[in-house]
Amino acid sequence: MAFRVSWNALRDVARAIGADDTAAMLYPFVVDGLMALALVATLVLSGDARKFALRVLGTYTLASLVLNYVHGLVPELHGRTVDWGRLADWDPANWALVLLATSLPVGSIYFGSDLVAKVLHHQPTPIEPPTTNAEKSTETERIRSTADVPESTVTPITTNVTALPRPVAVGFLKSAVASKPVRAIESAPARPIVARTVSAQSKQPRRATGRVPDVAKSTRPKRTPAQLLDEARTATEDWPDAKLTAEGIRKAVHTSPANARALRETLRAERGLAVA
Repeated sequence: MAFRVSWNALRDVARAIGADDTAAMLYPFVVDGLMALALVATLVLSGDARKFALRVLGTYTLASLVLNYVHGLVPELHGRTVDWGRLADWDPANWALVLLATSLPVGSIYFGSDLVAKVLHHQPTPIEPPTTNAEKSTETERIRSTADVPESTVTPITTNVTALPRPVAVGFLKSAVASKPVRAIESAPARPIVARTVSAQSKQPRRATGRVPDVAKSTRPKRTPAQLLDEARTATEDWPDAKLTAEGIRKAVHTSPANARALRETLRAERGLAVA
C-alpha cells in the first residue's frame, strides 16, 4: 500500500524531468524497487556487505521522501502543467532536485547490480554443533573417576607399652586427660628361620630334559637365616613402621615370601610393634 501511494508522486516527478509515459510508469521501480532489494540484501549478507546494503537502503529511502515532499509542495505536478525540468521556483533548489531525480536511475543500476552480485556470491557460515555440554560431561566423569587420595597410607598405631621382653626405645602418648591403666602387651617371641627341605616325589617317571646349562644356574651362595636377618636389618634401618611389610622385605633382600614374612615378624618385634 505504501508503494501504491508513492507511485503517483514518483511518476509525476519522472514526467517533469523529461521521461515519457512508459519510463514514468517504470520510474517508481527504480527507487522503491531498489529499496526492497537492499532490504533483502541486508537480511542475507553480513559484515561490511550488510553495512553497505543498509547505507543504500537509507539513501534511497531519503531520496524517495524528498521527491514525495516536492510532489506535495508543487500542485502543478499533479496536472502536468509544470514547465519541463522545473521542480522548484528557486534555481539552486531546482537544480539540486533535478540532479537528484535524474541520478537515481543511474545509481539504481550500479547499487542494484552490486547488491545482486553480493547476494549471489554470499556463502553463509556453517553452524557448528554445540560441544559445551559434551566437554562438561567429560570433565564431570573425570572428576568422578578420580580418587580423593592418590595413594593410601597406613597410619601406624602407637600403643602404651609398659613391659617388653628386650630394651627398646618406645614413645609414650601424652594426654591432658587421665586415662585408665593399660595392660602390658606382650610381644610374641620371634620365630626362628628354619630352612626346610622338601623332597618332591613323583609317582610317574620324569622325562629327561637334558643337562641344565651353566648360564641358567644361580651363582648366588646360599644364605643362612642369620645372614638374611642382618641384610634385612640393614635394608630396613631407615624404613618407617608402615613400610615394614613382607613384600617390601622380600624385594629388598631377594628372598622367598615365607622367609620375608618371618623376617617381618622378627623386625617388628625388635621395634616393639605388634606382630601381624
